[in-house]
Formats: sequence, C-alpha cells, structure tokens
Amino acid sequence: MKIWMNGKFVAREDANVSVLDHGLLYGDGIFEGMRIYGGKVFRLPDHLHRFETSAKATGIELPGGLDAMKKVVLDTAREFGQTEGYLRLIVTRGVGELGVDPTTCSNPTLICLVDGIRLFAPDKLKKGLDMVTSSYRRPAADAVDPRVKSLNYLNNVLAKREAKLRGADEALILNQAGLVAEASVANVFIVRNGELLTPPVTDGSLSGITRDSMIEIAKALKIETRECHLGRFDLLGADEVFITGSGAKVVPIATLDGQQTGGLERPVMTRLVEAFEQYTLEHGTAF
Repeated sequence: MKIWMNGKFVAREDANVSVLDHGLLYGDGIFEGMRIYGGKVFRLPDHLHRFETSAKATGIELPGGLDAMKKVVLDTAREFGQTEGYLRLIVTRGVGELGVDPTTCSNPTLICLVDGIRLFAPDKLKKGLDMVTSSYRRPAADAVDPRVKSLNYLNNVLAKREAKLRGADEALILNQAGLVAEASVANVFIVRNGELLTPPVTDGSLSGITRDSMIEIAKALKIETRECHLGRFDLLGADEVFITGSGAKVVPIATLDGQQTGGLERPVMTRLVEAFEQYTLEHGTAF
C-alpha cells in the first residue's frame, strides 16, 4: 500500500487525520474509487470529472484544482509501481470546530491511497453471489443525492451488514418507490431476451464508471441496451443478473432471496467481460 497525504507520502502507521476533521466527525467529504488496469488508471478524466462534480455539490474546494488531483493520482500510482490495483482519492472538509458548521473548516484534507483489492472469493466470482433484498431503502435525491460520492455511506454499510447477517454476499437496495436502485456499492444489470437492462441513475444509483463502460461496450457489440425501471420481480425473471463497480468489476448474481436468478452460462455477461478486458487497456492514463 502507498499513501499520499497533504503533500507527501507517508507510512501506513503515520497516515492519521485529526479527531476534529469533519470528514471523521460528520462524514463531510468526498471520494473517488479508481482501478489500475495494465499499468494505467482507468478512465481517469471521467473519474476526476465526477469527483469535481461531487465537490461542487458539497461546496468543498479541491486543493489546487483538477490538475493537482490528476498529479496526485498519477504520482501515487507511480509510487505503488504495480500494473493492477485499486486507488482511492479523498478530500474532507478539513479540521474545524466541534459542531456541524462547515465554515469553521479552512483547509481541506487531501488523501490518496492505492493497494490491491479483492471483494469476493474466486469461487464466488465464478458461481455468482447470493443477494438479498435489503430492508433499508435508498434515500430520495432531495434528501441526499446518491450521485454524490460522499464519505457518508451509512445507508450502503447497513445494507451490506444486513446481507452478511442473513448469510448473503450482497444487498439489493430499493428506492422509496420499491424500484431497484443498486447493490450496496455496485450498479445492477439484467439480461432479458437478449436485451441488457439497467435502472436509470435517477432511481437512486451512482452514475458508475464501470456501468457506463458496460453500456458503451454493449452498444459496440450490437447488444440492445436500455435504461428502465426495474423491480425485484424483474431480477427473479431475468436470464442473467450481474453487478458492476470499480471495486467489484463485473460479478454475476446467482440467487436473490434464496431463489435462482438466471442460468449458469451467462452468454451476454461473458461477452461483455471479454470485451471489457481490452476496453480497459484502451481507456487508461499511463503513469
């Protein structure tokens, strides 16, 4: 693991933030999770654009602007020195007074770290995950817009915890209308009659970079692709179900609430995964 923090690389044991940092006290901060594929940071401009948008939405100033963020990411990836990895860029509101008032914070805290990551065991990646429908609903966008990658992921954490307590690997989160939002930290796709379907981000999901890549690849492969409202019923009746994310990459779902979802062959997902491997090499920024 390599950690860059407020202008310099630090050892893991020295990577500390103040107990008065509002990122710790109130989840007042933003982050971006990125993948390194083949010695390149995957879709770095898109990640930085989303990071900048989250900063605007929360009113947090990015120290040095986007050019500085890009340099930090590439410097950290270069220091890591591996061709594969997971990188996380974090900005908090910074140190301030006790109390929720963000105007007491004068200097944002900037952190970038990179390491290897494996969210699921190899046999699960092949067989597929067991998913359960969470009792926790996704808050409406006028409460906390899920498109903002803030440090407050309690809704996601509680859904994931519930899934694990129920013996499953992953949680399906519905919005207030009972429609599919996403998994705990991944976007949801289904295949039905050869058509690739995914919920619109307005139903409560993050506008995922890997999600966007899947849609682009599917269209290039002439796979009919559409955003539409999905319910739990649609997943149970799908031919294939899978999730995507920077951390998870592309992972099949085997069961939902104890019921099998789709078949075992997953021909559409297999085509997408094969094309995705080449796509990552063509859409990366070298360091």
